[in-house]
Amino acid sequence: MIEKFDAVVIGGGAAGLFCAGLAGQRGLKVLLIDHSEKVAEKIRISGGGRCNFTNREVLPAHFLGENPHFCRSALSRYTPQDFIALLSRHGIAFHEKHKGQLFCDRSAEDVIAMLLAECAAGQVTRWQPCSIKNIVKSADSPVKSGFSSYQIDSDRGRVETAQLVIATGGLSIPKIGATDFGYRLAKDFGLRVVEPRAALVPLTFDGADWAPFAELAGLALPVLLRTNPVAATPKQQRNAVTFAEDLLFTHRGLSGPAVLQISSYWREGQSVRIDLAPGEDLPAKLLRAKATSKKRIANELASVVPSRLADAWVASDAALQRPISEATDKALQALAQRLSDWQITPTGSEGYRKAEVTAGGIDTRDLSSQTMESAVPGLYFIGEVVDVTGWLGGYNFQWAWASAFACAGALAAAHQR
Repeated sequence: MIEKFDAVVIGGGAAGLFCAGLAGQRGLKVLLIDHSEKVAEKIRISGGGRCNFTNREVLPAHFLGENPHFCRSALSRYTPQDFIALLSRHGIAFHEKHKGQLFCDRSAEDVIAMLLAECAAGQVTRWQPCSIKNIVKSADSPVKSGFSSYQIDSDRGRVETAQLVIATGGLSIPKIGATDFGYRLAKDFGLRVVEPRAALVPLTFDGADWAPFAELAGLALPVLLRTNPVAATPKQQRNAVTFAEDLLFTHRGLSGPAVLQISSYWREGQSVRIDLAPGEDLPAKLLRAKATSKKRIANELASVVPSRLADAWVASDAALQRPISEATDKALQALAQRLSDWQITPTGSEGYRKAEVTAGGIDTRDLSSQTMESAVPGLYFIGEVVDVTGWLGGYNFQWAWASAFACAGALAAAHQR
């Protein structure tokens, strides 16, 4: 027996759950399918288990993709304030952290329970775990209410639907079930896909170049970090992205919010530029110390950067292993320059296993920014599977809510036609 639904949503993460619940509450018969035993694992582990569910200020400038303006429409129609109002209706307490980031007071489980309650209110049918075997489009005519355009073969049988929503996310964190399902499906239907890549991910360095810094693992400090495109044009240099956040040294490279942010913009072969002492006039400070201090250079540096970093920094240069009063002005100025503009080239990243999100995805040239419907009638893509990637700080969840909201409205409108 083939069961018919008004809409089928594949993917039980943030975007999929929210879209299914909203569509169900608008009168559609909705089926939600997910291959994992648990829904919303990325919500569950996010924000240290408290889910950084949005940010107080969300602008298109906080997102990247081949068309950075694509997200503007959806974000304007479902704002952080709208999601906060939903949390309040469910009695979920939250608090604000660094730079407008909002977290649950108790647990990310509260957000998951809220989304499941919204699905229950919409009488959404949920098949989980359930794997998809095949999807075929049964007709090329425009989707109309009651016309079954897609046939889906699953572990639990065949279903038909006029409208199919893909909310299967990206490749990040495969241990919680991430797959390339959405990308493969898009290609099967002739849609374009921007090459996926790990984003919001630690960067790594190989070989002897990193050896002096590997022992600094665990050290964190505030920095300014910016991109440094290869063969950059003057315009690219002017538009270089800069983040003022904390940096964390690891055994294999660099992490921390500053590095996670910049990693979304970094490409293989590019260097990054780091100001390890932001806000300090290092040349003047070091030259003044030369005239008045008998301390060693490393000890003077320890007044502006952590002492472990100061020690590691001078250890590889014999000219710096002396009292600051004995150093030449040229050596001190070069030291200040390198600390203020440390240019270093990562050899790679920690990859999808540690990436918080996946950049790239379904090419927005093949999607409507108003409805999230693709160039294939009745086929929609929402959330992380789309080539829209937010900064660290709740922006990717807000894109999930906003794209799901836009899609749910479009599903309801098409069903009524």
